[in-house]
Amino acid sequence: MRVHHFNCGTMRPIGGRLVDGKPGLLRRATLVCHCMLVETGTGLTLIETGMGSPTVTDAARWLGSRFLRTSNPMTDENETALSRIRALGFDPADVRDIVLTHLDLDHAGGLVDFPQARVHVYGKELDAYRTGNPRYRDVQFRHGPQWKSYSDAGDSWFGLDAVRELDGVEGVALVPLAGHTVGHAGVAVDTGSGWVLNAGDAYFFHQEIDTDSYCPPGLAMFERRVQTLPGPRRENQRRLRELRRDHTDEVTVFASHDLTDFVRLSERSTV
Repeated sequence: MRVHHFNCGTMRPIGGRLVDGKPGLLRRATLVCHCMLVETGTGLTLIETGMGSPTVTDAARWLGSRFLRTSNPMTDENETALSRIRALGFDPADVRDIVLTHLDLDHAGGLVDFPQARVHVYGKELDAYRTGNPRYRDVQFRHGPQWKSYSDAGDSWFGLDAVRELDGVEGVALVPLAGHTVGHAGVAVDTGSGWVLNAGDAYFFHQEIDTDSYCPPGLAMFERRVQTLPGPRRENQRRLRELRRDHTDEVTVFASHDLTDFVRLSERSTV
């Protein structure tokens, strides 16, 4: 199984080191939208979609003015999942399945670019959108995605409970990590030489699940502001901390928006 890592949406919010932890305060921070393309035995599987191609032509409608002001996303066509997949030599029409950690606009905005794909997500997350939760951008789903939803029930996986392998997708599983949203998930991929876990927005900074946990104060404040379930979020971070501590040779964990994690993983493709 081969796994490709790419960034489908650079964001440049104000705050410098208070947000991304790198030197310099009077500069814009750099965050990414870390996506993966997995070559499985059943076809191409895209994990997360970034913000989508409409960001390039109509960002205000697609993302909303508030997100544009606070996150300052780069509207670069080369950073869309469509362009990333074509650059790898694949036809985007061959993406059969998409797996999402949750339905926020910077994770699910690219669904419209892959209307033929099944979209795998936790049922609680899909229900939250369908009942009108205002955090989700309805315009991003009006094309009618082919939803495949799951309950948070399954098997134990490296000490985490209720992990569910996806129907018809080889070597990919949903890991319940509620907190950021009610149906937030991690997405685990068995590469054949170890597991990779996209923890989505369960945490935001690469050191946040280290034994000596640290998150830049500006980013930590944002993380609290956008959480849905504070208690489960903190508990799941504790579980991820244990996972990294006890199984670091077997499972590589990364956060969706962390630049350090992205650079480390994008330097290699896993075969």
